[in-house]
Amino acid sequence: MKVRRLKQDEISESLDLVWRVFCRYEAVSYPESSKAAFWQAIHSEDYLNMLTAYGAFDDSNQLTGIIATRNEGTHIALFFVDGDYQGQGIGRKLWNTMLDDNANNKITVHSSQYAVPVYAKLRFVKTGDIQTENGITFIPMVFER
Repeated sequence: MKVRRLKQDEISESLDLVWRVFCRYEAVSYPESSKAAFWQAIHSEDYLNMLTAYGAFDDSNQLTGIIATRNEGTHIALFFVDGDYQGQGIGRKLWNTMLDDNANNKITVHSSQYAVPVYAKLRFVKTGDIQTENGITFIPMVFER
């Protein structure tokens, strides 16, 4: 398994994986309007252009996971691992690679309910109650070095 920074065009190419994982694990209880809001957000050219992303690739060079930050690395915008590869340390490798390149002492995330335990393992703590913004439900969390 190798992890590397993605080029801008590769971020767009990773959206199939993002959407597939989102639909399978996070959007199961979302109304169609919330799913549509997420789809629109991740397909916005302005949104994609503000991301710095890293991808995990298997031995056949298949993308298995992605982590992306915005706001100069202070906020995790996307963090998805293909369901067939979850539980194999890929998320941890993505996180560590991004963190090694990130000088920020504080990183925030709007976690789905599904991902709260994953972020807790990475030492994120909740900073508020469940919220909904633009149709997307999340729990605010923060990591501090």
